[in-house]
Amino acid sequence: MSTGPLRIVLADDQPLVRSGLRLVMADHPDLEVVGEAANGAEAVELVGELAPDVVVMDIRMPGMDGIEATRLITEGPAATRVLVLTTFDEDDHVYGALRAGASGFVVKDMALNDILAAIRVVAGGEALIAPGITRRLIADFVGRPTRRSARPVEGITEREREVLTLIGRGLTNTEIAEDLFITVATAKSHVSRLLTKLGARDRVQLVITAYETGLVTLPG
Repeated sequence: MSTGPLRIVLADDQPLVRSGLRLVMADHPDLEVVGEAANGAEAVELVGELAPDVVVMDIRMPGMDGIEATRLITEGPAATRVLVLTTFDEDDHVYGALRAGASGFVVKDMALNDILAAIRVVAGGEALIAPGITRRLIADFVGRPTRRSARPVEGITEREREVLTLIGRGLTNTEIAEDLFITVATAKSHVSRLLTKLGARDRVQLVITAYETGLVTLPG
């Protein structure tokens, strides 16, 4: 992540959406829009040129859509994270973006300041975005008939297994620390080791792993 302002690329085929986000970010010195894309192909190209911290990615765009662009970006060499713009009627598209490696999701009709907060969270890799939305999407995603059979999680310690379970339940590092009677710094260290050991890009993928390995089960 950048030491200066977070460098953002806006990818949306609606100029008004990009303009609105760009204008509100102009009032926040910790955020800087370094590029804009009207489709997925342009977004991928800009990431290759600029290596931004975050791409705010629309799903439905002409030509290359946001799902394919997300996959290409997250598989590429840049450490860029993708924050997907979605609506409640696009669940199927969101599942695709989740598989493609998106780090979080925001709903288009959220307040602009909430979207900016989500950008910061994704850039820091600290927590899920809009927990009520994301947890539902992840739970639905891993509960679909196409999901893989539950598989054991290997190569982690018992304490890390406990931490992974709590991550899967949507707890923050502070909440994990309180639950396990450890410091927040220790909780962060456990999360960092889990990301490395499990080859997960971010916390969203750890949540998926917790569900797929049976550490966390679907309600009901």
